[in-house]
Amino acid sequence: MGLIKEFMEFLKEYKVIGLAVAFIIAVAATTLVQALVNDIIMPIITFALPGGQWQTATFSLGSIVIKWGDFLGALINFIIIAFVVFLIAKFLFKEEKVLKK
Repeated sequence: MGLIKEFMEFLKEYKVIGLAVAFIIAVAATTLVQALVNDIIMPIITFALPGGQWQTATFSLGSIVIKWGDFLGALINFIIIAFVVFLIAKFLFKEEKVLKK
């Protein structure tokens, strides 16, 4: 029973359960943001793209083909998620920015 008790103390001390819940919520939020970008934002941006398909948008430099459509979608996903994390951290921590002297 000593090992189980140590394990339970480990879970409590390092707040592993809270971390697991945060991870699950983050995965769900990521899926939500991906749907927002893929189904709402990118179709609006598609009007500016020749051919109208953002997933397959490419740029050619001679024999080199750069597939930038999916990258643009992933970049927008990252920016939205990073901004939301920033807002959550700012709200939760309510700390002033430390200024260098």
